[in-house]
Formats: sequence, C-alpha cells, structure tokens
Amino acid sequence: MAAQCGRSCLRYLLHLAQDNLDFRLPSPFWILNGICEDDVRGFMARSVCAKSAFELWGHGQTQSDLKTSLMNYALENMTQYMQKDSTYRINVYTFNKTLEFAERIKRIDALEYIPFEGTVSLKSPQHVFCLLEDYGTDPNDIPENPYYIYFGRWIADGQRELIRSHSVKNRHFIGNTSMDAGLSFIMANHAKVKENDLVYDPFVGTGSLLVACSHFGAYVCGIDIDYNIIHGKGRSSRKNQKWRGPDENIRANLRQYDKEKMYVDVMVSDASKSVWRKNPLFDAIITDPPYGIRESTRRTGSHKEITKPSHVAVSQVYYLSDIFTDLLNFSAHHLVMGGRLVYWLPVYRPEYCEAAIPLHPCLQLISNCEQTLSSHTSRRLITMEKIKEPEECDSLAQMAEPHVSLYQGHNAFREKYFSGQNKRGAKEDNKPQVNGEEANDS
Repeated sequence: MAAQCGRSCLRYLLHLAQDNLDFRLPSPFWILNGICEDDVRGFMARSVCAKSAFELWGHGQTQSDLKTSLMNYALENMTQYMQKDSTYRINVYTFNKTLEFAERIKRIDALEYIPFEGTVSLKSPQHVFCLLEDYGTDPNDIPENPYYIYFGRWIADGQRELIRSHSVKNRHFIGNTSMDAGLSFIMANHAKVKENDLVYDPFVGTGSLLVACSHFGAYVCGIDIDYNIIHGKGRSSRKNQKWRGPDENIRANLRQYDKEKMYVDVMVSDASKSVWRKNPLFDAIITDPPYGIRESTRRTGSHKEITKPSHVAVSQVYYLSDIFTDLLNFSAHHLVMGGRLVYWLPVYRPEYCEAAIPLHPCLQLISNCEQTLSSHTSRRLITMEKIKEPEECDSLAQMAEPHVSLYQGHNAFREKYFSGQNKRGAKEDNKPQVNGEEANDS
C-alpha cells in the first residue's frame, strides 16, 4: 500500500477526540500502518471521532528519543515539504495539559535540527507540522513531562464540526428519544452509507438517522407506528412549548440541512407486519429500536378476540426478542447483497455474554461496540452485513438461537433496568448519616 504513495515506510498518526475516551484507551493517539495518504484523507472526510491525522515523522518518550527518531526518518519523505520556495508553520498540541505560550515557543525552537529551508508563514502556510505531547488521560494526575511525544505533517482534520452543526438542540423537529448527532453519523459510517444509496429506518422516530445518512448523499425513508410522530402532531418535547408547530416533521428536518431532495418519504406502519415485497431493496437499514424505557414497545394486534370493528388500531406488547427476530429477518430479505444492518441492542451488563447478540444465517456480524449507560446497563452498536440470500430453513435456524430467551417476556429489559436503578437508590437511602447529613467515604 505504501508504494502507491510513491514514498516508503510511511506511518500515520490519528488523534482521537477527547469525548471518545469512554472506550478506556490508554492514549488518544493511534499509529496506523499499511495505508496510504489517500486512505487517510478518505477516512478523515467522514470521521466524527477523530480530530486530526498526521504523517508521522518521529516519536519517542523523551525529546532525545524524538530527535533520534526524526534523524532516522527517510530524508526523501521529508525534502519535498522543506524546499526553499515553500512556506510552513509548526503547531504545538498537548493532550490533558495546557502549556504557556513561552513553553510552546521553547518546544518549537528545540526542533532546530530539522532541516527546514522554507519561510515561516503563520497565516497561510503551504505545509503545517505538529508537535503533539501526550500527558495521559487522568486530569487529576497530570505528569510533569509527557508520556509520549509525536511529530509529523498535518494531513487533514475530521468532521467534528458536524456534531455542532447538526446538534439536536438546534433541530427543527425533535422528540424525547432523538438520536444524538455524533452517534447518528457514527451509525451512518458503520453502515458505509454513500451517495445514491437507499437507506431505511423501521423505527424512524424524529428521523435523526435519516438526517445523518442524507448528509452523505443517501436517499432516505422510514416507518413508525406512532401516528403523531410521523405527522408531527401532539405534545412538543421542547421546554416551554406545549404543542408541536404546523411544520415540525421529518421532512422539515432534512430541509433545515438543505437535504430535502434526499427525502423519499415516511409513513405510519408496524415494523412487525412488513408492507414491503420480499425483494432486496435497501443498501442499508439503520435503526434504534425502542427498549421500553422512554418509548413503549408496541405493535398492532390483540390477544383478545375483537368483536366490534374500529378505525383505531389496537396495539399489544412487542417483546424485544420479537423486535430483533423481525428486524434480522426483514434485513435478510430486504438488504441488497453486501448491504448493512446497524442497530442498538440494550444490554443488562451482569447477564451479558456474546451469545446474547442476535444472529441470522444470512447476516455476518461485523462489529459489536459498547456504549455504557449506567453501572448495570449499556447498549451495543451492532453492525451486520448480508452475505447470502435467505432460504426457508434460515428462519427456523434463527429461532433456535439462545439470545431469544434473554429478551423474552413483557418489558424484559425495562424490568432489569429499573431494578438496578432501585437497588442503587436503596443503597443511597441506607447510607449512615452524621448530624443529619450523609456520611462520606472519606
């Protein structure tokens, strides 16, 4: 791969955003090997998790180690960026520590051994170089000297701005469970959404996932069983606003970001009773099913015999086990070959094991990432890819999977979620008190 770039032994440094450190990484810096600069630029053009990417020239635990590493770096990889007729700038970045301006200048002056021949330009340089110092991830234990130092040529920044520009706080139409903008873009990237794809959300809600997918040029559509959500009616989720306005709907959200042309449609429908013909149609299915916490899990139908006809649809409980079974079966039939299913799976952490992940013979598990919600609950971002067309025996094979029993029963996850909350509340209530105040462990 490196040969494609025309230069040998290239390595790249990825600087992850600080708010992604709940993955408990020892460092926000990743060194990447075996890729070329075009790959890095393509990645950074979509990533909302990475701040910046650099061509890594040298690194070490001390300034002396850094110098040795830089002096051993292939000169032919450096010279084209240090010509006399070029302009450049050197930035100093520190993670988990703030340096005074004088200290930053001191760091730059210490790099005099690098043979720059160009002219310094602070406003519009042709090339930007960066010195990055890693002081660990504990803000309460910042060392005097960095754990690690890196130096390299800046290549590209990530798409962190999308999180701000698409913030739910500024969204025209929102609900109680509107998906966070950053997570929406992460899901779109997991699904490899690209221009002219057709993306579907069977639990569309207020359409946050459709907004993210439309940004990458995909045509979007979805369904939801909630009439008021689809038509933008009923009570508002905004503070100091009782009812939704006349133009609060999913289409208006896409219009807000100049993506209305990517809007196919949404409709009131029940995900358990598909209205689609069993043909491969969607390039990606991206969704966040209800867990029974803030949104109820309902589907049309009744366990009782209905004697009087009614224009109002009767609903019944939609077990989580049935939601996932239906979702995977639907994806197996309606995804194109190689298309991806991306969805959130709620997890009661004390009982979690790999066997809890729903599987299907037609879908290959690609990734399984955890987002911690509390000490006892989390949700896992599941990404699956279609590898074959479904056969009659595939549905029977799926029903035999062990995950089904973990989510069986009325509000299975809800009961475990609130049982954990109650236990935590009881512990706090039972804390010993001193002079009418709760005693601290310290």
